Amino acid sequence: MPGKLILVGTPIGNLSDFSPRAVQALRECDFIAAEDTRVTLKLLNHFEIKKPMVSYFEHNKRERGIQIVERIKAGETCCLVTDAGMPAISDPGEDIVALCYEEGISVGVVPGPSALIAALAVSGIPTGRFTFEGFLSMNRKNRREHLESLINERRTMIFYEAPHKLPSTLNDLLSTLGDRRIAIVRELTKVHEEVIRTTLSAAVERFKTENPRGEIVLVVEGAAEETVVQEYTIQQAVEIAKNFMDEGMSASEAAKQAAAVTGIKKGEIYRGLNKLK
Repeated sequence: MPGKLILVGTPIGNLSDFSPRAVQALRECDFIAAEDTRVTLKLLNHFEIKKPMVSYFEHNKRERGIQIVERIKAGETCCLVTDAGMPAISDPGEDIVALCYEEGISVGVVPGPSALIAALAVSGIPTGRFTFEGFLSMNRKNRREHLESLINERRTMIFYEAPHKLPSTLNDLLSTLGDRRIAIVRELTKVHEEVIRTTLSAAVERFKTENPRGEIVLVVEGAAEETVVQEYTIQQAVEIAKNFMDEGMSASEAAKQAAAVTGIKKGEIYRGLNKLK
C-alpha cells in the first residue's frame, strides 16, 4: 500500500508557532524531506524528534523528487518541510506535489505560518483581494516586464525581497507603479519584528541611507480605480522602446513591443526613435 506526502508548515522565526499537530506529523512519518537538513535539524532537536532526513531543494528537486516518490510508492510516508513557512509556496515543493498527483499519491497538509499572510494582515493595506508575486527576477528585462504587467493591478500586491536588493526594488516599484502606499514588513515573529507603513517615495528616500536587514515582505497598495487605465505619451513610448533596444532588439522590433505596451502606433514610436539618432 502506498504511503503519503504530507506538507508541514514550519515557524518563520518563532519556534513557539510550531503546532502540536505538526510535531506529531514529524514524529509519526517515516522520513523528512527538508530544504536544508541543517536548519531542520535544529527544529527537530528543539522538539526532541529523531527522524531520518533527505535534502530536497531547487538544485536537486528533479532527481531527488523521483527518489522520494519511489519511497512513498513503496509504502513510506514523507513529511516535506522548508526552512521557514509553508512548503510549495514560492518553493520547489510545488514540483513534488505535482509529481505525486501524477503518480496517484495522496498529498496531505499540516498548515503553518506563512510570511505573506502574516505581513498582509499587519500591513494596514486592504486585504479583501490580493495577489502574491513572489520574488522579482534579477534579470533586468524580466523584472521590468513583471512590474509593467502590474501597473493597472487593483489588488494589493505582495512581494518577497532580500535586504540587499530592497533599495533598487523600491526604486523600480516607484518608477513603474507611481507613488502609493507600501508596508515593508521585516523579521516577522522575531525579536526585531518591524512594520514600516509608508509610501514608495518616502521609502526610496529612507533606504538611500538606511541598510535594511532580515527577511523582508513588501505589501504594495493596488492601483486606484481612477488610475487603472494608464495613458502613455509618445515620449514615454519612445523611452520604453529605447529600453527594449538596450536589451538587444532592433528599432523595428522595439517599436512593435513598445506599441503593445502603450497602445501608441508602432510607426509613431519608430519615427520618434529615428529623431533621436
